[in-house]
Amino acid sequence: MVAEDELKKIESVMAEINRKLDALLDDRETLALMSVSERSLKSFFSEEPDLYSIEDVKVRY
Repeated sequence: MVAEDELKKIESVMAEINRKLDALLDDRETLALMSVSERSLKSFFSEEPDLYSIEDVKVRY
């Protein structure tokens, strides 16, 4: 019985590790896609005129 309980604990821990790895991989994929998107749109946005100047966006208190 002790060995079976230990195996169940190990399976539980392994399942938790797999869930965490899946979440990390999803985050990395999202960051990679965002990086590719940013790079591909950079030239497009660099040619567009600015809608606001830095002075327009400064908040004065």
